[in-house]
Amino acid sequence: MKTGLVLEGGGVRGIYTAGVLDVFLENKVTFDGVIGVSAGAIHGCSYLSGQHGRSIRYYTSYCSDPRFMSVSSLIKTGDLVGVDFCYHEIPEKLDIYDNEAFKRCGVPFYAVCSNMETGKAECLQITDMNAQIDILRASASMPYISRIVTIDGKKYLDGGSTDSIPVEAFQKMGYGKNVVVLTRDAAYRKKPEFRLLAKWMYRKYPAFAKVQANRYLDYNRTVGQILEMERQGSIFAIRPSVPPAIGRMEKDPEKVRKLYDLGREDALRVLADLQDWLQK
Repeated sequence: MKTGLVLEGGGVRGIYTAGVLDVFLENKVTFDGVIGVSAGAIHGCSYLSGQHGRSIRYYTSYCSDPRFMSVSSLIKTGDLVGVDFCYHEIPEKLDIYDNEAFKRCGVPFYAVCSNMETGKAECLQITDMNAQIDILRASASMPYISRIVTIDGKKYLDGGSTDSIPVEAFQKMGYGKNVVVLTRDAAYRKKPEFRLLAKWMYRKYPAFAKVQANRYLDYNRTVGQILEMERQGSIFAIRPSVPPAIGRMEKDPEKVRKLYDLGREDALRVLADLQDWLQK
């Protein structure tokens, strides 16, 4: 049975996942395939390239930099997150991403993106991070504060709009035994948000507007399914042991570091159980 790693998104809150993944690297915990949504895909990249500590290093270094994420960037470019800075200057010059190591690892890697025309989630495989960086960018382009990303003639936004936690999708792709890293605590349930705004802002894309407006229902249903799969023993979930104290766009490096440390602590606490579960 193929093992899979499923990584939820959550903006800056995804730094929790980076802490979990660094513990996996330290303890040589590997998988047959990895799928990530938004921030989950971003941190999954450094895990597959074997670059321990890279995510927390560049997040704490640049999260308060206006080139990284700022209202001024949103006004000037239509993207709250600086595209050139985050997807080119950082990985190509300031904190270089090891694309060759990523390609050598041989583990299939997928980023979930939302197709604007169909309103469906698409699991797009990335085999070369430099050449396919726009797939990663599309997966992490949050609605309302990001421009639509066009790839091969198709229009995409954040994968979390259509499949926030793609465990079922990965199961259908043949990964029957999955570890799921979540960025919300067990008690969290999403509430309705921006329903009328979604219908107005994405009126040219009615299928996407509908799923965006009803995202909270799909998310809460998926969380319920994950809890049931945990009880059945078909998945192993790692989630924050306490509610994360930061939002999707946190800019305080100390708060970012604390959430990363929580990810490490939670992963170390369940590590022995996880290793036993993977060997069954």
